[in-house]
Amino acid sequence: MSEYLYPTNDILFSLSSVANIQRLTPYLEDAIDSDLLEAILGEAGKLAEQVIAPINRSGDQEGSRVESGEVYEAKGFKEAFKAYSEGGWIGLSGDPQYGGQGLPSCVATAVNEGVQAANLAFSLCPLLSLGAIEAISLHANDELKNQYLPKMLAGEWAGTMNLTEPAAGSDLAAIASKAIPDGDVYRIKGQKIFITWGDHQMSDNIIHLVLARLPNAPEGVKGISLFIVPKFILDNNGEPAQRNDVQVVSVEHKMGIHASPTCVMSFGEKEGAVGYLVGQENEGIKAMFTMMNNARQGVGLQGLAIAERAYQQALSYAKERKQGMKADKSGKAAIIEHPDVLRMLMTMKSQIDAMRSLIYVAAVENDLSHFATGEQKQDSIERTALYTPIVKGWITEQAQEITSLAIQVHGGMGFIEETGVAQHARDARILPIYEGTNGIQAIDLIGRKLYSDKGKAMASLLEEIEAELEESTSIYTDKVKAVLHQAKRATEYCLSSMQKNPVLGTGLAYSYMMLMGYLIGAWLQLRAVQLSKQEGSQLDDTQEKSWEHSVSFYCDHILPRAGAYFDSIERGQSSIDDLDENSFNR
Repeated sequence: MSEYLYPTNDILFSLSSVANIQRLTPYLEDAIDSDLLEAILGEAGKLAEQVIAPINRSGDQEGSRVESGEVYEAKGFKEAFKAYSEGGWIGLSGDPQYGGQGLPSCVATAVNEGVQAANLAFSLCPLLSLGAIEAISLHANDELKNQYLPKMLAGEWAGTMNLTEPAAGSDLAAIASKAIPDGDVYRIKGQKIFITWGDHQMSDNIIHLVLARLPNAPEGVKGISLFIVPKFILDNNGEPAQRNDVQVVSVEHKMGIHASPTCVMSFGEKEGAVGYLVGQENEGIKAMFTMMNNARQGVGLQGLAIAERAYQQALSYAKERKQGMKADKSGKAAIIEHPDVLRMLMTMKSQIDAMRSLIYVAAVENDLSHFATGEQKQDSIERTALYTPIVKGWITEQAQEITSLAIQVHGGMGFIEETGVAQHARDARILPIYEGTNGIQAIDLIGRKLYSDKGKAMASLLEEIEAELEESTSIYTDKVKAVLHQAKRATEYCLSSMQKNPVLGTGLAYSYMMLMGYLIGAWLQLRAVQLSKQEGSQLDDTQEKSWEHSVSFYCDHILPRAGAYFDSIERGQSSIDDLDENSFNR
């Protein structure tokens, strides 16, 4: 199995040039200069390569276990989490008032790409902690912030999200867990499932964020509240003391991410778990979306990261594996010399390059939505809202193809677990499912994002793409313009369909999300190849040439897929309208 190498130059280029991190400079007290960024990413690369990546395979084989009501993680994970925490990585973009370093979250995104590629199962613990930290930061009162944020930002305490229940998966309106007032606290009772890193021994406390209903709360999502429920209740000094009424029932046996304990959690089997209200009563759904939006962009990053890890392994194997003769019959050929293997590798690489550009463009836009003021702030809020379902949905769909191709490059050896490449495909398979399935992402895009403002924010994005294409000198500009024209027409079709029948209109949603993903990928690929030729691009001549090959392959072989999705939007509505449960009788 090949070793993971943190792609420092590609990340720096995507963040500094393609995403233009300097857009943040007017809103920051201290500018993010290239020397600081390189220093941060250099240390992040060492952590990912030397500490976290080596326990990826062993963690997959060992998994986690439950003993006497406690979950024990795989060997080496506690030590890796300690190194991660002591390095200050969790608090990188946290509020300095509570011990964070105050850097833009796009810098943390660059760090997390390496952590997630090195070990996806491990990375889920800090990912969930970051989501909990953001929810507490934005919605909790000052007392709760002061009690919990410093320890969480230091990595001494971890965080989780407790949303899903046996009868309430994507339909959060069906949540049945109860929160009963008891003086200054609440007693939480109910069961949650699929809770990632719901218990472990890597931190001194685990801060569960739990959705539950107050007595007499309104039905549906308008009656949900959010609560902090710590594993250990704090004493008068703010330290973990009495064990709360929170129990692990079991750990799921999963297809992938074996080292990440996915727990069934029981709250309040005895007197009721002590919980503290976050925000206002019956407004938990608002705080929940804070966690979810953070996590959705994070899952898109996981798609990029696991695709990069699979690609690196496939590329290494293709260079080493000898099969067949060289073209001149002079000896055995490495399989990378065979055109079909080259096709598979470039299918992987060209999409990864586009995915990475989108990840960092979206990350910088997200930072602008927090740091900017006035019109720029509102524009960035709207653009981030558009990007989020595409980042989560389109990128994680690409990850399925890329991790599958990595197996294919290995041939029969890819199907053998000892090779290690199958783990990437198994780990990646959860990505289109959790934090809202990709079907839900697509409906979010076409409903909450497109239809809710009658296409205003999408029109702004398409106008920006069009303006940039008008300045492009690439030989592929016309191909991208053709897809842009399709995207405009598809937007009109979708708006019209949603107006006529919002339920049936969502049948176009997946095709629309994928079409937009391929278009945005092509737009940013053209931007990247143009910027790669400029001085100060962080790329040498070999890397610049690599980008040229990537862009040309993407536009010739990947971008045409957008046309099929456009056709399905243009012609597919009637066939969707006619479907019902009888359509599937055999």
